[in-house]
Amino acid sequence: MDLSVRIGSLTLKNPLVAASGCFGYGVEYAEVVDLSTLGAIVSKGLFLEPREGHPSPRIVETPAGMLNAIGLQGIGARRFVDEKLPELRARGATVIVNVCGTTLDEYVEVSRVVSDAEGVAAIELNISCPNIKEGGIQFGCSLNGTFDVVSAVRKATRLPVVPKLTPNVTDVASFAHAAEDAGADAVSLVNTFLAMVIDVESRRPKISNVVGGLSGPAIRPIAVRMVWECRQTVKIPILGMGGIADARDALEFLIAGANAVQIGTANFVDPFIWGKVLDGITDYMERHGVARVADLVGSLDTREEAADLT
Repeated sequence: MDLSVRIGSLTLKNPLVAASGCFGYGVEYAEVVDLSTLGAIVSKGLFLEPREGHPSPRIVETPAGMLNAIGLQGIGARRFVDEKLPELRARGATVIVNVCGTTLDEYVEVSRVVSDAEGVAAIELNISCPNIKEGGIQFGCSLNGTFDVVSAVRKATRLPVVPKLTPNVTDVASFAHAAEDAGADAVSLVNTFLAMVIDVESRRPKISNVVGGLSGPAIRPIAVRMVWECRQTVKIPILGMGGIADARDALEFLIAGANAVQIGTANFVDPFIWGKVLDGITDYMERHGVARVADLVGSLDTREEAADLT
């Protein structure tokens, strides 16, 4: 049974990827999860310099989900390369670095820093975080901005470039198309949905940033729809995510058109989810006689059944 996935020049051993922001830098989970068994891990978002993020409270639970406004707190690209990457290499992890920037030049510089480091397999361009005011989503909510960032980073690195798209736009497929035109090797979608939770007793927002990003099972049907729409538009691989909590959830994304899936919020609930989801996918493939996971991608049957007139 072939579980491998191609993302540009990168081959993942299986379609399960740990999503950025929900798996730390990877080393935090190394005693719980064999990192070498995952298709890949995506690092926390990295700017050029360390970043404090927003003050607490920064996370609040919601029905069927979670709202966060961490503000992309991080140690910066150079510290990641010096302090975290050596252990990730030693543990056999396939590492995708989530690259952030407040300017186009910062995206390019961070991409160069991580591209020069041994052990980085690909770059995920974070142009979709809804929780910061500068950079990021300002590029990701503009077709020209998306094209410009992807194009600039494409010229600066030999690694596969995978922009992470925002769902907070009218037509996400047009942004996937802009990324493809700019030279992206794949796209990740979707990031969190802009949302808000209010404490009605105090009449105050429950997180310090007032608004934040909604993730978890509540967003999955919308994310699946967006993956399907993008698969109709682009030929490059898609990394689908949004509320995946078990194998059936992951299979929805694959059948809709994702080549691989990222698991985020559910990892907080069950750090051992990885083996369960992979076992579920392989069991499904055995039951349905599917030899390659790639054969599931985009296999959704939307044909109307012929009316029985007899």
